[in-house]
Amino acid sequence: MIAEVISIGDELTSGQRLDTNSQWLSQRLGEIGIATHYHTCVADDLEANVRVFRQAVERADVVIATGGLGPTADDLTREALAKLLGVELVLDEGSLAHIKAIFSRRKREMPERNLVQAMFPAGARVVFNPHGTAPGIDLDVPPPIGRPSRVFALPGVPAEMIEMWHETVAGRLSVQAGGARVIRHRRIKCFGVGESDLEQMLPDLIRRGRTPSVGITVSEATITLRVTAAGASEQECYEQMEPTIATIHECLGSLVYGYEDDELEHAVHRLLAQRGQTLATAEIGTAGLVAKCLGDVPDELGCYLAGHVLPTPTALLKQLALPAELLPAPATLVKQLALPAELLAGYPLASAKVAEAMAARSRVLVDADYGLAVSEFPPSDAAGQPPGRVYFGLATRTGVIHRSTPFAGHPAILKSRAAKQALNMLRLQLLGELQP
Repeated sequence: MIAEVISIGDELTSGQRLDTNSQWLSQRLGEIGIATHYHTCVADDLEANVRVFRQAVERADVVIATGGLGPTADDLTREALAKLLGVELVLDEGSLAHIKAIFSRRKREMPERNLVQAMFPAGARVVFNPHGTAPGIDLDVPPPIGRPSRVFALPGVPAEMIEMWHETVAGRLSVQAGGARVIRHRRIKCFGVGESDLEQMLPDLIRRGRTPSVGITVSEATITLRVTAAGASEQECYEQMEPTIATIHECLGSLVYGYEDDELEHAVHRLLAQRGQTLATAEIGTAGLVAKCLGDVPDELGCYLAGHVLPTPTALLKQLALPAELLPAPATLVKQLALPAELLAGYPLASAKVAEAMAARSRVLVDADYGLAVSEFPPSDAAGQPPGRVYFGLATRTGVIHRSTPFAGHPAILKSRAAKQALNMLRLQLLGELQP
């Protein structure tokens, strides 16, 4: 069985509000073995609604719509469904009594307009709404109108929609689906290569039609592999996935750092905690992204001891025209990290020497096991000029090393990617896999 989810409302199509109902419903449909193939969003227009529903019932076995069940003139879902089926709207006395009771409990008289919320396309079943005045609609669409299809129309209010799903819709659909299959997903998080390079490392795994399927997405240089399986039970789904997940680990090795909602900072915290080790950081020009990432992770064992976040001197020089000898960032570096002034005078802040010195001093100041530093970012790409490099320093109790990478790519992700590259450098060190 396949499903289509329809979200209705001008506030959604105009971008004034974000549609979260479709995501939630697609996840729940998958849990009972129904795959969602389509998401549609439509404005509060009667003819547009009819067209969208007609298209949906021609290509999906189950259609779930949210929105358009209120009492106002722009709430058109019930009318659109009646027009699709060529039937009249009829009053459901039980629904009307429930709506009146809600107004009575609120010490209000029911406006006449709310009567329309008790109107249903002839032949439809009611989906009870315990705490709202908009009951849902459950109807069958027979051939030749549909494939055949079953349509549920639910309120757009998430709290009401979710309650009605759990109390009514999920059970009815499970019966229709035979209750025999579920769909489950695992997300495997990777970092360290590009999307096309990673795909080449996974022979045949991302082939269309494969079971279980493997999808690939990228967000700010983090690659997520989504493994999906269908089976008679949750356990069967996960058992189907195990060989594929094992192959992914075998092919990718330390490029894999976690699962589901893991980020690199979670992986770093876990490794530090396993070893009973500690970390301090220092960074220039990153807006404290490394410190923020690490600080957002619960740290009951106190693995993250300190984060030094320093301003960007070149921005001050350019915007305020301060003399170089008065730049506050070197002064801050001298004061906070006790870096020698002659080092700062002899090397640009975007350099290996400064990154190593920052890492070493941040570690020593709090007696941490590791010091991790990000140098100042170089200027953005100039047309026709090679990009500058950003430098990372990593200090241990026995020495200090550095790495660098071109500061190039889409401006929106440059800082985030640099912060991730720094965290990944430490992660590989903790795994014993940092290449010399």
